[in-house]
Amino acid sequence: MNMLMIMMMMTMFISMMLMMLCTIISKKTIMDREKMSPFECGFDPNSSSRMPFSLQFFLIAVLFLIFDIEIVIILPMVITLKYSFIMTWSVTVMLFMLILIMGLYHEWYNGVLEWAT
Repeated sequence: MNMLMIMMMMTMFISMMLMMLCTIISKKTIMDREKMSPFECGFDPNSSSRMPFSLQFFLIAVLFLIFDIEIVIILPMVITLKYSFIMTWSVTVMLFMLILIMGLYHEWYNGVLEWAT
């Protein structure tokens, strides 16, 4: 019982010493305002909220999101090949790919994919 109490006290003492040492070491003498401010999407939260926004950046981000979702839809199609009729599966995959290619052509035709104008 005595040994258990001694071990618990030693554990508490070592833990407290490590926590105090970490707080002493991590204190910075100069607090930088820019590093302490919140950061979200590259916008400075202290400036005006009416700054111009790059529409091209937004469109590329939306395209990236769409292609991520397409990958999530395409991957299970490979698994379902074993359990489906080959003709139905082929038509479904070809129709899905045709829609994707038509969407890509539409974006390319409208100049969404060109970064510099």
